[in-house]
Amino acid sequence: MFLNYLIKRLISAVFVLFGISTLVFLLIHLVPGDPIEVMLGETARPADREALRHALGLDLPIFQQWWEYLKGIARFDLGESLHSKQAVSQLLLERLPATVILSVASLFIAIVMALPLGILAAVYKDSIWDRLAMVSAMFGVSVPNFVMGPLLILVFALWLGWVPVSGKEGLSSLILPALTLGSALAAILSRMIRASMLEVLQEDYIRAARARGLSEFRVLVLHALRNAALPVITILGMQLGALLAGAVITETIFSWPGIGQLMIDSIQKRDYPVVQACVLLISFTYVLVNLMTDVTYTSLDPRLKLES
Repeated sequence: MFLNYLIKRLISAVFVLFGISTLVFLLIHLVPGDPIEVMLGETARPADREALRHALGLDLPIFQQWWEYLKGIARFDLGESLHSKQAVSQLLLERLPATVILSVASLFIAIVMALPLGILAAVYKDSIWDRLAMVSAMFGVSVPNFVMGPLLILVFALWLGWVPVSGKEGLSSLILPALTLGSALAAILSRMIRASMLEVLQEDYIRAARARGLSEFRVLVLHALRNAALPVITILGMQLGALLAGAVITETIFSWPGIGQLMIDSIQKRDYPVVQACVLLISFTYVLVNLMTDVTYTSLDPRLKLES
């Protein structure tokens, strides 16, 4: 059963990635701007431009370029950068660890912030703690990354001088970008935890656990939180894709040398192979995370069955 489900999901993932890669390929070739002009400048001679265009294969019909691109993906060959002449896979491997570190740190911050806020708001419903938690969550949801990032830089880097403004200079330089990414996710998770906990706390088995004399901590953690986690895991899986998308903006703001900054730089230079590879990598990660979310769902609740 599980193997059949996994095979079906993998096949659908292949079609999703095919559609995304094709769409990105077409869009980036339709965007105004010429990579040859970016590389040689506006003063280059027409003969030099045509020679470089031919050398890079950009003079081929767009369908033929697309077909060569798909054949490269099938061979796990993402091509080479138009500017640095490095293999695109090598560029991704150089930048990927920084993005993974930022994403893991942001996820950790989000969970650490969301769990106590959501549980506190549910246990003390309609109290001052509930209102403070929900106001904090509303603030986190409402403020986008491109606003939150500069605000944190202004307060903690420029006014207080506690952390570096940007760059990757040790653990201290990770704090602000991780907090920028994690705060939005924490806001969404805390609201979901509160709603799910409020529903679970009304169930009969919670009253039975309390009647057996279990401590409130054990009731909340072992009984309520475990059952309330199911919808939270779904939201978390969906938001991890948004976390990667937000990393593009956050890495640019903080000059964090990850996949997001690489993609923005490549878009500005019209470096087609690198942009396509970055989007493909983010899409693959999103599909993989969603598959892992479904599998985790069933391990937490045996009543659920994997279905196509």
